[in-house]
Amino acid sequence: MSTYAVPQAVHQAAQNCLVANDWICGEYLRTRSEELTEATLQHIWITVASVLIGLAVAFPLAVLVRARPRFAGPVLGLTTLLYTIPSLAMFSLLLPLFGLSAALVVTGLVLYSLTILVRNIVAGLDAVPEDAREAARGMGYGPWRMLWEVELPLALPALMAGVRIATVSTIALTTVGALVGQGGLGNLIDDGVQTTFKAQVLTASALCVLLAVMADLLLLGAQRLLTPWTRIRTAAGAPRAAGSKAAGSKTAASMAAASKAAV
Repeated sequence: MSTYAVPQAVHQAAQNCLVANDWICGEYLRTRSEELTEATLQHIWITVASVLIGLAVAFPLAVLVRARPRFAGPVLGLTTLLYTIPSLAMFSLLLPLFGLSAALVVTGLVLYSLTILVRNIVAGLDAVPEDAREAARGMGYGPWRMLWEVELPLALPALMAGVRIATVSTIALTTVGALVGQGGLGNLIDDGVQTTFKAQVLTASALCVLLAVMADLLLLGAQRLLTPWTRIRTAAGAPRAAGSKAAGSKTAASMAAASKAAV
């Protein structure tokens, strides 16, 4: 066999995986790389836009619930109700407002993210030690300054946990946007299922999983950078039971000062 025949045979074998409709096919990756890249980028920007807008909506709702507990039932109940609406029904309700556009998908994903984000932000704010608030008041902090410089930084672990869950779930839910042609990798999965194109279904699905894992790791790294005092506290160990209330207040004040520096 000539040297020219060897690469030709390899290329033919690669093409055979497309003909045979194999689940794993390198030729599919080579010939459809541009399509895969475009779908992945669309998936990422829809996810990022949905989570950021969701945070912008969820934060004031959580602050309202924290400041006015009587609103907790209606707000949490409404966000939970929105989460239970099937995606097909949600898109149908939003269709007259947004048409068949990416805004339709983003709005639906924002509404789905609220139940996770609002609850985690409220839980994080509720978990802030009262000693930290007392120390901040003693230093002359007003309500809003205390929220931004003390309570919010100390609530970051719970808040970031909510963002991580919301991001991973949004990456998965974005594929539903294929119903209106705006699903990122979901478009490829839907097309592959309709045409029984195995390599396309497997590749697009694997990319969705990879995006979710990478996003979670990136957010976990961001959480560690934004909350250095949690690592210091873990390394130092839990406060001794024999510590007095005054010592606890001092620790809380130190945490508030550390959080202010971190912000």
